[in-house]
Amino acid sequence: RQQKWKSSVSTQAKMPPCDFVPEKYESYPYERVQKIREQNIAPSLRTYYKKPLLLHQGHMQWLFDHEGRRYLDLFAGIVTVSVGHCHPKVTMATQKQLARLWHITNIYMYPAIHEYAEKLTSLFPDPLKVVYLTNSGSEANDLAMFMARIHTRNFDIISLRGGYHGGSPYTLGLTSLTPYKHGVANGFGCTATMLPDVFRGPWGGSHCRDSPVQTVRKCSCTEGACLAKDQYIEQFKDTLNTSVPKTVAGFIAEPIQGVNGAVQYPRNFLKEAYQLIRERGGLCISDEVQTGFGRTGSHFWGFQTHGVVPDIVTLAKGIGNGFPMAAVVTTKEIAGSLAQNLHFNTFGGNPLACVVGAAVLDAIEEDGLQKNSEDVGTYMLLELAKLRDKFEIVGDVRGKGLMIGVEMVTDKDSRRPLPAEEINQIWEDCKDMGVLIGRGGLYSQTFRIKPPMCITKRDVDFAVEVFHTALQRHVERAA
Repeated sequence: RQQKWKSSVSTQAKMPPCDFVPEKYESYPYERVQKIREQNIAPSLRTYYKKPLLLHQGHMQWLFDHEGRRYLDLFAGIVTVSVGHCHPKVTMATQKQLARLWHITNIYMYPAIHEYAEKLTSLFPDPLKVVYLTNSGSEANDLAMFMARIHTRNFDIISLRGGYHGGSPYTLGLTSLTPYKHGVANGFGCTATMLPDVFRGPWGGSHCRDSPVQTVRKCSCTEGACLAKDQYIEQFKDTLNTSVPKTVAGFIAEPIQGVNGAVQYPRNFLKEAYQLIRERGGLCISDEVQTGFGRTGSHFWGFQTHGVVPDIVTLAKGIGNGFPMAAVVTTKEIAGSLAQNLHFNTFGGNPLACVVGAAVLDAIEEDGLQKNSEDVGTYMLLELAKLRDKFEIVGDVRGKGLMIGVEMVTDKDSRRPLPAEEINQIWEDCKDMGVLIGRGGLYSQTFRIKPPMCITKRDVDFAVEVFHTALQRHVERAA
């Protein structure tokens, strides 16, 4: 029955033009690639879509498959391609460095690491001026935990439920999403506290978020007061009073939760939480792996949108536009605690990574990508909010800049997650019409829209029209 169903809705959406011509695909045939995938690549590395895409080339916000089909990439390699696929400036800088020097490791001095360290730390407020370069976000968060414990001489670290901070045995304790948990001992000294989610949590209302789009939940808060924030802070205090010792090593949070579907906290929640942690001798860690580098639009770093200055900041993903690199930025004093003993990273801050990182920072500035994130992101949020008002299954639209979540529900009153098979169909329809979107949330119920920061309003019009068509088709199927 499913096969026979034909939609009467044809998409009016016209993909914006692109003058880039991809090379002809000349690698293995699709079937052989699939076979290798099954036999030689670890099955835990899962693919998206019923018929996985075989992608061959990228150009800025566009991706091309083996048959030359073009897609608008709204997920950016999981929020990693910050300035655009194969950005000419970054590509050129990388090629130049490749011919000069790849690797000597940081036991020697070389220009790239010093130029980059100066450039990167100049973007941080005092006293965050010391950087330790690593290769991945898990590694950066691992090191941040390690630093917090060594510096404070305390052990316990608090994270928020729904947070994703990596998959290493150490960081798995902070990651609070069941699908990523494995049945092995992990997380000793890690405590997850209630997530202040103003859409799905017990409290939340129509003024809580720092977003152009608020929840449809109503609240009776007066100007300047936020009942939800106060309630979630009480829960935070409860965790501090019951689940951990009197002194703690730290608290880690993403300014906006990424993997959990662009979840935002009530305004001032982080500010008060930071204060409570510092009163107990702990350090505050901001995981900027997805929110950093101008993606939220109004500020360069996500923590700035909360009016706080953390003690440690972790960076990855967008830092290298897809090149494997990451960083921990902290104070001289905290970094000094790690220097009492040896702690070494062979590839961290290699010449190639540092040149890539510097070129990415230049591209963000020269292409005006922070401003573009704000303008295009706000435009997209408001356009998506119109679809939320039109369709019962679009429960929540949220986010800031180009960090956007669209949470799908059976109905707005119950806020029950839309069943996976229905979400899958909408998602597949979008892909078939040329738009690639991510997924997130505990039940994979939230569409994650976090494109390269170079996308245009014209791209947004196309994407929203495609999403509209996919939702319309869902309504017809249901009928």
